[in-house]
Amino acid sequence: MPRGSEQIVDLYERNAYAWDEQRGRPRPLMEQSWLERFTALIPAGGAILDIGCGAGKPIAAHLIAHGYALTGIDSAPTMIDMCADRFPPHRWLVADMRTLSLGSRFDGVLAWDSFFHLTPDDQRLMFPVFRAHAKSGAPLMLTSGPRHGDAIGSFEGEPLYHGSLDPSEYRALLRDNGFAVVDHVVEDPTCGGHTVWLAQRDTTD
Repeated sequence: MPRGSEQIVDLYERNAYAWDEQRGRPRPLMEQSWLERFTALIPAGGAILDIGCGAGKPIAAHLIAHGYALTGIDSAPTMIDMCADRFPPHRWLVADMRTLSLGSRFDGVLAWDSFFHLTPDDQRLMFPVFRAHAKSGAPLMLTSGPRHGDAIGSFEGEPLYHGSLDPSEYRALLRDNGFAVVDHVVEDPTCGGHTVWLAQRDTTD
């Protein structure tokens, strides 16, 4: 793994409060239209797995406010502590998404602004993890890069790693793991330039 990707958890843990201040600041929810498309495929009050939930704002908070039951996982313990303090009825776990094995399936699986911190090789290994945690017919929504390669951003003056596969490979991995693409927008201008994938698990089991 590139050094930058190895440092992601440490970077977020050390800067958890700075991240929360920036990410949780009240603002128009640019992700709202995508979240509406995602939750339209989930039963009312359904259980959602939020992979890389951070400190819970604004995404988990929005879903909880709309009546969904959240299980959030993140590798940064301080972030999970914030979630547990803010939303105690819900389930919050310190865990590495790459080795996630909760032994249960969810009505929806979300990996927003988290999955793309993995290397391309680790991203390939995530698709069976997504399938193992998705009920029949459950939506999966994630953000990725627009094309294959590595990119280094910055947070609190430190390098922040991002990786991506080619869109054709994402489509193949989704298909091979039982997900059909519902929608895909590259660098969506209505959502802060996010590249978003919305897929739905098959109903074979």
